[in-house]
Amino acid sequence: MNPEGGKILMIDDDEDVLLAAKMLLKKQNHHVIIEKNPNKIPFLLNNDTYDVILLDMNFSKDITSGKEGFYWLEKILEKDPNAVVILITAFGDVEMAVKALKQGATDFILKPWQNEKLIATISTAIRLKQSYNEVDKLRKAKEMLEEQISKPFGEIIGESTAIKEVFGLIDKVAKTDANVLILGENGTGKELIARAIHQRSLRKDGSFVSVDMGAITETLFESELFGHKKGAFTDAREDRPGRFELANGGTLFLDEIGNLSMALQSKLLSALQSRQVTRVGSNQSIAVDIRLICATNMPLHQMVEQGTFRQDLLYRINTVEIKVPPLADRVEDIPLLARHYLDYYARKYHKQVNTIAPIAMDKLKRYAWPGNIRELQHAIERAVIMTDSASLQESDFLFSRPVSSSSAETLNLDEVEKAAIVKALNLHSGNISKAADELGLTRASLYRRMEKYGL
Repeated sequence: MNPEGGKILMIDDDEDVLLAAKMLLKKQNHHVIIEKNPNKIPFLLNNDTYDVILLDMNFSKDITSGKEGFYWLEKILEKDPNAVVILITAFGDVEMAVKALKQGATDFILKPWQNEKLIATISTAIRLKQSYNEVDKLRKAKEMLEEQISKPFGEIIGESTAIKEVFGLIDKVAKTDANVLILGENGTGKELIARAIHQRSLRKDGSFVSVDMGAITETLFESELFGHKKGAFTDAREDRPGRFELANGGTLFLDEIGNLSMALQSKLLSALQSRQVTRVGSNQSIAVDIRLICATNMPLHQMVEQGTFRQDLLYRINTVEIKVPPLADRVEDIPLLARHYLDYYARKYHKQVNTIAPIAMDKLKRYAWPGNIRELQHAIERAVIMTDSASLQESDFLFSRPVSSSSAETLNLDEVEKAAIVKALNLHSGNISKAADELGLTRASLYRRMEKYGL
């Protein structure tokens, strides 16, 4: 017996033939749907998918010519070009069946059939369908991989002490399969860190699949991550592998993981623990082999204390933690980053802009960059678009916050307070109570300030 079986649709106007085939194939652990009326084929194809379709060549309206069989073969292949269709035909129709093979049928079975022959033919057809599905999954993974690779700025840029410490952690963790949690403010380049880990890992030839958890709705969570079967819900027009399946053999990057509700955290934890996923609309589990990297700008350790993030999930995702420094802590990297983005956007917009004036660069170094590298990138892009000069000037950069009068140290009270909070949190590894004591604040006061500054 086949332990997994397959889903088989059989269309024949002879009820005795249908029942005999169903009884035989059920013993092989196949799920068999039988139908006498070929006019119901469109409905059946719209509402489910099948590993194999057994199609009679001749129906009562046209007993011998096979025209109905050719008609329905064409309709099935229009609906699903990868459909595996086995024709059921009488001995005298072999020439007609061979013609049908040229038009897209997979194989044919003679009536009356030998049971062993029918079973063997269907088993071969199911393996063929599985190979089609695998090719389709690989194609989707390739498309996603190409989309990810086409994104600009695939390398981390920097020579500061702060970023060199991150490089050191990447080198240590990359060759392992340890789960990694990347912490940092918005715009600090957490996804680039994740990509760097993947590219230096033993899984570098596999897919890097990125998922923005903050952009996935509660209703689409399982479909996006675990996949779905055709017809599982209104817009499920085809079988679709989820991100876990697409990342099989590679790396799955879950960004903004702190935004998940407790209910979705439970579903994610279950998949991570079992290393299996089940597509929406299916009962069959699929084993997955992934390396997990997560990222967030939210204080997960504090969220565990508050009961808004599962402690067991945190333990599962943070075998190693990497804290990405904000741009304000890597001022010496600003010229490198600015010139990199200048070169990129000058080429993109076909502008003859090749330098940044010293006074403009000094302004960039004195700004606090609350949006971090992403804000710097957008500032350079805007400046390149708007300038009429070959060199970006101080006036080309307009900021929503004041720029420090001194390149050495900011006097802005908000920035001073934010810097002190960040320093205290780092000093005590994110422990709120100890950081609050260090700052002379209550826990509640520190929480309010962290919320104020987006920490």
